[in-house]
Amino acid sequence: MRDLERTLRAELRGDVDFGAAARALVTMDASNYRRVPLGVVAPRDADDVAAALHVCAEAGVPVVPRGGGTSIAGQATGTGVVLDLTRHMNGLLSVDPAARTAVVQPGLVLDRLREAVRPYGLAFGPDPSTHSRCTLGGMIGNNACGAHSVAWGTTADNVTELAVTTYAGTAHRIGTGWAGAPDGLRELVGAHLALLRTGMPPRFSRRISGYGGLDALLPERGVRLAQAFCGSEGTLGVVTEAVVRLVELPPAPALAVLGYADESAAADAAAGLLPYRPLTVEGMAEDLVGTAGGGAGGARGAGAVGGVAALAVLPRGRAWLFVEMPDEGAARAVVRGADALDALVVADPAGQRALWRIREDAAGTATRTPDGRMAWPGWEDCAVPPARLGAYLREFRALLAAHGLRGTPYGHFGEGCVHVRIDFDLASAAGVARFRTFSEELADLVVAHGGSLSGEHGDGQARAELLPKMYGADVVRLFGAYKDVWDPAGGMNPGMLVRPARLDENLRFAVLPATPFAGEVARCVGVAKCRTAAPGSVGVMCPSYRVTGEEQHSTRGRARLLHEMLAGEVVTGGWRSPEVAEALDLCLGCKGCLSDCPVGVDMASYKSEFLHHHWAGRIRPLAHYTLGGLPAWLRLIARLRAAGAVNAAARLLPPLPGLARERALPELAKRPFTRDAPAATSLPGAAAVTLWPDTFTEYLTPEVGHAALRVLRAAGLHVSLPRGGGGRVCCGLTYLSTGRLDRARKVLRRTLDTLGEVSGPVTVLEPSCAAALRADLPALLPDDPRAARLAAAVRTLAETLEEYAPDWQPPRLDRAVVGQTHCHQHAVLGDAADRRLRERAGLVGEPVGGCCGLAGNFGFEPGHHEVSVACAEEQLLPSLRAAPPGALVQADGFSCRTQIAQLGGVRARHLVELLADGLAGGPAARAAEGAPDMRP
Repeated sequence: MRDLERTLRAELRGDVDFGAAARALVTMDASNYRRVPLGVVAPRDADDVAAALHVCAEAGVPVVPRGGGTSIAGQATGTGVVLDLTRHMNGLLSVDPAARTAVVQPGLVLDRLREAVRPYGLAFGPDPSTHSRCTLGGMIGNNACGAHSVAWGTTADNVTELAVTTYAGTAHRIGTGWAGAPDGLRELVGAHLALLRTGMPPRFSRRISGYGGLDALLPERGVRLAQAFCGSEGTLGVVTEAVVRLVELPPAPALAVLGYADESAAADAAAGLLPYRPLTVEGMAEDLVGTAGGGAGGARGAGAVGGVAALAVLPRGRAWLFVEMPDEGAARAVVRGADALDALVVADPAGQRALWRIREDAAGTATRTPDGRMAWPGWEDCAVPPARLGAYLREFRALLAAHGLRGTPYGHFGEGCVHVRIDFDLASAAGVARFRTFSEELADLVVAHGGSLSGEHGDGQARAELLPKMYGADVVRLFGAYKDVWDPAGGMNPGMLVRPARLDENLRFAVLPATPFAGEVARCVGVAKCRTAAPGSVGVMCPSYRVTGEEQHSTRGRARLLHEMLAGEVVTGGWRSPEVAEALDLCLGCKGCLSDCPVGVDMASYKSEFLHHHWAGRIRPLAHYTLGGLPAWLRLIARLRAAGAVNAAARLLPPLPGLARERALPELAKRPFTRDAPAATSLPGAAAVTLWPDTFTEYLTPEVGHAALRVLRAAGLHVSLPRGGGGRVCCGLTYLSTGRLDRARKVLRRTLDTLGEVSGPVTVLEPSCAAALRADLPALLPDDPRAARLAAAVRTLAETLEEYAPDWQPPRLDRAVVGQTHCHQHAVLGDAADRRLRERAGLVGEPVGGCCGLAGNFGFEPGHHEVSVACAEEQLLPSLRAAPPGALVQADGFSCRTQIAQLGGVRARHLVELLADGLAGGPAARAAEGAPDMRP
């Protein structure tokens, strides 16, 4: 291995990494499989690809090309050298709007291509759900499709030329005709014309399995070499460049949503809509929509539509077809011609986006069963001819029930392609045996309906073993001969499609210990939504990846490293692993993955657990004692009445050891909040509310607490503070973020003892503290019933007002507002109530998403300043610069306000402060005084 690494470094200009971390990051894709490579190579260009392939061929080492790593059948994993084509070979080389073509490199993310050609009114037709992170090379390898292939075809239908390099390092340029074909291919096809014409299953749009496009080489089909190459899953050669077709976007598409009595009725109706020439026909049933909620972590991100709300928006029925048409007239024609129970036509883009969001949220919940169990891929995308879909789904549901399995189908009903994840038990021998038996029986069912084992994701290791059921022995032998013509040494992605590994080998769960933490880590299925790097992307996840572009700083990358740490084969340091520590160092603990990840990976909690073990029995970094112990230090300073002296010292002296030198420390308040606040407000007959004096409000911004008292009293609520006042209650957040879990539990038990029995809501002003109490407290103290009761009582300010003072009218501020939604609010609490409160107060505009980048202690720790600033520049700072004159700046999180002040030069305020100002003078009085310009 060392000789191979040295040779590759000498021959290539690109990156060569045989280290444990690099290998661990690519042991898995988005499938159930795991294979450990020797090393990872990121070539600079086609010459580098040729050199890498030549070196590996000389050494007899296999090669696996890899794009975004979102393959669901295992084809982006391998035991030799993995070629990472996303790091350098990710360019859009040219666009010809007149010819409607583009020249792309294999590592180009689909959304980058779509953004570049959208100004011309063009798009690349295939649009898989992973469009924000999948690459063109991966789409070519799997012959990806997506929702709009009903109108615009598969990837193979939209590729005209390919530049391909084979295992020996030979370059080929293929398109239509025999030019560029490897030696022997023309003769192979000529010798098997009868088999290609009559021996392959009937062609329909989603026949993706195996080398399903091989009959494109027939003379009557024009000898389309490039089309036949698509779907080869990296087993023939490496694509280094592609010429792709573009399609013209309709200027004003409209959406018809059709309601049906049940899933079978919707499936039966889908084929009948195809004569209307729809752009897409998507289907889903009530059992999927009813559990949709914007994230598997139990929280809803900004704007998510929950199951109940979704059912209220959709037409009557228990199953639905989403039929997109080129214009409103065509959509209404579909409604008139469809035999639907109910229907809805939406022409405005915002309304269509809201409805598609229901569909997207529902797809996310498919990764979990209604009782919270994980559902896995493996049979994610079988397809049958559309006319057979209803009958197939009825038998598929029966087969699931016969095996005691559960899954919720949905998908591209207009092309007979069904997505479903199933709650296989892939950790026990009995569960794996059931997985095999079910797989064999389902393959028989698909074939009986004239279908394809894969309808858009490819076979990989998950289904290639079963290809003889679909194609027969003669065609499968022809597949082997086809591969051997392109790859006679067998070095390209062995074990896939031809001479495949068994479908129950190399399962990624087999190497994990049977522990709860391992179960949490294994929930990352690798769909890589965290690798979305486009500025302004909806949601928070994953801020460090967005600014670094490095896989190890994505949620998936960190989960993979933790997986390999627990396996102990590649990452061998256990809880002391430096590779895992390095990857987690730039995790901001934003919890964005808890809501934005389809399976609710909670990397902030995983980081806390890792740090807890990593530093056990050792002296920790200084920041863990200074920032991690912040509540205790601030309480001591307040007791000594030394805030003024500490502020002066912070201005005059160098930063404390263990803190970032680029940061100024926030000033401490001269008097804590509870020192001046009344213990309770007496309002007979009013609803009782406990106002939580969090550490930040108590010692750093008491004005927020006083504003809350004024607003809650104005709303007619009886407000009290916890017994013992400020400092005696704490959510333990700083101890959690630094992995001092034993200390966090001690602090939380003391808090519960101080608080006593909770009656009524507990209003928490700091979003991070509210999130810690609602989510982390019951997780840390699962056996203490008081923890669950307090978690259930926690409310944000807006939730408190909406639930307990529903008739109160907030003051009308009638101002533009910009700012930041706190990450923890987005991920854990949700901000729907806040949006409604702002609207009622006349605050126009929305705080941005993303992450401010300070993230509590993160931005104050040495080595984090550059990433912290880059996170702020992603969405927050540009929004401040673009704010209209006189706009208010709102940020409920102390970290967000600090970052805005230090980097934006603006004082941001909590929503409750803005409302309290309105109570004081009202908008007319404040307007007479002259509204300040809040822009930097």
